[in-house]
Amino acid sequence: MTSPTVSAVLFDLDGTLIDTAPEFIQIGLQLRAEAGLAPIDPETIWHSVSNGAIGMVEAALEVPADDPAFEQWRQRFLTLYESGLGDLSHPYPGLPELVAGLHTAGIAWGVVTNKLSRFALPLMNKMPFDPAAGAVVTPDHVDQPKPDPESILLACEQLACDPAETLFIGDHLRDIEAGRAAGCFTIAAAYGYLAPGEPASSWQADAVAENSRELAEMISGMVS
Repeated sequence: MTSPTVSAVLFDLDGTLIDTAPEFIQIGLQLRAEAGLAPIDPETIWHSVSNGAIGMVEAALEVPADDPAFEQWRQRFLTLYESGLGDLSHPYPGLPELVAGLHTAGIAWGVVTNKLSRFALPLMNKMPFDPAAGAVVTPDHVDQPKPDPESILLACEQLACDPAETLFIGDHLRDIEAGRAAGCFTIAAAYGYLAPGEPASSWQADAVAENSRELAEMISGMVS
């Protein structure tokens, strides 16, 4: 692996920068209870986090998105999520310290997520990152979300950095596809919300981090 010149670091949000699964698991199990269904293995919901509210409701209730009652359940999911947003979420180990180190090294940082701004911005405001992200780009800000590179390129523009000198880290194939298309150095977060039997090594990222502390050490080594 050849280390690039780094002027900025961009993270996907859920499953990469912040562990949000505990909230989604709690909500998924609550939906099942409200629907009169027996509890399921929380891992089923954990594996679906990267698929957004639709994927998590499908997994939690075991119903397809075209079910007549699906939209009602999706809205219930979002209402529950918004009411306790960030209460059970936390940064992955080592990443707040990494962000502080990036600041010391004069490296900008930001977030590029497919989570809507009504959820992403309050969540980021609750997290103990110092300094705060210099850019938080959500689907509300672009015409095409990831895997299109538009949101990453917008974040680079907001941070006044060259995509070729930017690291982009994510826990889904679409993150790596978006990062590559934007011209970034990509790192696969293998510790994130991967589907069962889906190795991050298959995404053709420039590097793979098996856990968040390994990611922090990898990036610290690139910017030191």
